[in-house]
Amino acid sequence: MNYGIVAYILGWILKIEGVMLLLPGVIGLGFGEKEALWFFISAAISFAVGVLLSFRKPRSRKIYAREGFVTVALAWLVMSLVGALPFTLSGEIPSYLDAVFETVSGFTTTGSSILREVESLAHCTLFWRSFTHWVGGMGIFVFMIAVIPLLGGSTFNLMKAESPGPVVGKFVPKVRNTAVILYGIYLGITVLLFLLLAFFGMPVFDAICHTFGTVGTGGFSVKNDSYQSYAPILQNITTVFMIGCGINFQLYFYILARKFRLAFGMSEVRAYLGIILVSAAVITLNIRGVFDTLEETIRHAFFQVGTIITTTGYMSADFDLWPSLSKTILVILMICGACAGSTGGGMKISRIVILLKTMKREMDSIIHPRHVRKIRFDKTPVADETVRNTNVYIAIYCAIFAASVLLISVDNFDFTTNFTSVAATLNNIGPGLNAVGPTKNFADFSVFSKCVLIFDMLAGRLELFPMLLLLTPKSWKRY
Repeated sequence: MNYGIVAYILGWILKIEGVMLLLPGVIGLGFGEKEALWFFISAAISFAVGVLLSFRKPRSRKIYAREGFVTVALAWLVMSLVGALPFTLSGEIPSYLDAVFETVSGFTTTGSSILREVESLAHCTLFWRSFTHWVGGMGIFVFMIAVIPLLGGSTFNLMKAESPGPVVGKFVPKVRNTAVILYGIYLGITVLLFLLLAFFGMPVFDAICHTFGTVGTGGFSVKNDSYQSYAPILQNITTVFMIGCGINFQLYFYILARKFRLAFGMSEVRAYLGIILVSAAVITLNIRGVFDTLEETIRHAFFQVGTIITTTGYMSADFDLWPSLSKTILVILMICGACAGSTGGGMKISRIVILLKTMKREMDSIIHPRHVRKIRFDKTPVADETVRNTNVYIAIYCAIFAASVLLISVDNFDFTTNFTSVAATLNNIGPGLNAVGPTKNFADFSVFSKCVLIFDMLAGRLELFPMLLLLTPKSWKRY
């Protein structure tokens, strides 16, 4: 382990977070809120520690896979610990563990909350909650690689450890240029959504916060009822953008590069949109009679399917009151998740497709044992390593899921609550069912269970392996 490069990168991360913490402070000053002071103090602490860690450049500038995965896991943990400071120092969230839970939920774009109500919070606090979604959506390392020339080392391992999906590729030969393109697309979508929400009547502050939560597929709202009290047109706009941000961003790159054949030939995107259409259609039929009109029924069905499969977590209606079939579909969508290379969480559609094709290949091999058949994805053979990594990922995912459900069961909640709590946090969804339903929260869990769920949120956002390697003693041995 190259401890020098790890400390150096963590220092840069804390300096960046220190600058970011100034934004809610400025927002607080604009609204005349005393809570703003604590954001400036937290920013100073973050920046000062960052300067100390990055003061001396390391001798070895090479970032191998081990450093990449451990650094990413440490960075997200440290960012969350520092980002929780203003919540507790200001008294808005008195318990530091609860503040860490809220901050981890923000950065990982989960949207699960320990707050029983949010409308009494200061504007600077609400802004920081939502801004963490936007930062975590594309990833802090993607941002850092885009704007800072990191030592000239191998930054691809940092991007690989943070990016969602089974395969991480580069749009262009240089990793930094890829990061710039990603953030350019991300920023463009952000600006467009904000303008649309503001134009169609959402208050400017609300539009900013909900834009961060939608584009980052996070789900923190400034309203206790999330999206229920907003106009139908605003719900529809948000539905479209949630679904759009759950699509692999490579699609947008292909469109911008006028490679339309590649763009519309992406099988993962077709599968993703197909699942959304079928799920929304079935739920529409299942909840007919719950709402007054067909338009309202279709709108809520598509909104909830979009918010769950993209792991955003907003609510336009209390789906915990819907029939069992609809709730079952939504729980399945929680696990499926969005596309690889998007801001969404979950297992990812590409992994589901690869898993199904692997199952089909194994069944075919029983019938034709001498026939060698490669798994293809978008007409390209999938490397055996990718298939193996997918299988290992799913096995580890199931093990963590089962262990987490078992561990939090000590709190004696019902099985549906326990199961959907883990599903909501490990897949970075936000709400679950029963005691953690869309109108409820995670405040009543014990300290131990909250720690388990914090781990699940981080593990889910970082694709499991970085958090597991962080806990592996061999990862910390010097070369």
